[in-house]
Amino acid sequence: MSILVNENLSKVYFQDFVLEGFGGGLETQAMLFTVFLALYMVTVLGNILMIIVITLDARLHSPMYFFLKNLSFLDLCYSSVITPNALANFFSSSKIITFAGCATQLFFFSLLATTEAFLLGVMAYDRFMAICSPLRYPITMCQSACTRLVLGAYCGGCLNSVVQTSFTFHLPFCSSNRINHFFCDVPPLLQIACGNTAINELLLFGICGLIIVGVTFVILISYGYIIVTILRMSSGAGRRKVFSTCGSHMTAVTLFFGTVFVMYAQPGAIESMEQGKVVSVFYTLVIPMLNPLIYSLRNKDVKEALWRLGQKHMAM
Repeated sequence: MSILVNENLSKVYFQDFVLEGFGGGLETQAMLFTVFLALYMVTVLGNILMIIVITLDARLHSPMYFFLKNLSFLDLCYSSVITPNALANFFSSSKIITFAGCATQLFFFSLLATTEAFLLGVMAYDRFMAICSPLRYPITMCQSACTRLVLGAYCGGCLNSVVQTSFTFHLPFCSSNRINHFFCDVPPLLQIACGNTAINELLLFGICGLIIVGVTFVILISYGYIIVTILRMSSGAGRRKVFSTCGSHMTAVTLFFGTVFVMYAQPGAIESMEQGKVVSVFYTLVIPMLNPLIYSLRNKDVKEALWRLGQKHMAM
């Protein structure tokens, strides 16, 4: 740590942080380790399986599954940014993370989570074009257009991540180096900063609120048109297929944005970190684990692709 004298007062600026994680004795830590490990293993296996199935099955080479494959990649990555370190800290006596390591973790978590938010909006737009404008869909959602939309989502995520990380780590951390969380995130870091955090809080609530409201608006408008189109369909089988596909996406959207709103876009979120830890488990572990299950169990095409992949593997 380095020492800086300012206005005749000695301030200690920490170069390492301590991730306090969850409280409790050894038995509690062992139980949490088991839960985290199980959730993470299912997350990794489920998302890797989705990526493999969509890549290998030619029948799934469509825009919807291109976006779904990217969603699985994002879920796999942003869960992996946090969970391995959290698992190591359950039985660690020091639980130390360096200043650079903390900044890196925050940057990539913010990048991947924000990108996922934008990608969920893109997926809603894709369903809107497929259902409401089927004749224009192959032209509008061609491979180059899909690639540009995904790159746009990453650019938006990168912009938010750069802003949040740079503004957060320009603050002085001299009052404490103990982060009341199991990973480096903006709200717990603002709690231990000894400078004025008003601008940081405004940026956190403002940008995250704008992203949530903007993407939610796109999703609601898209599904408004989709519902109107579905109600006009004469085929009951067609309605059920569309409802099944769109229902999976709406379930994923509700889970993701509901937890993100509680954590980042409501006043008082920074003060209630015990609640924040529980909410964080949902969007860092539970939701990435559930997404492959939601999209595979409720999607006939994915289930058939999984069956074909299993048959091909059995025949080898």
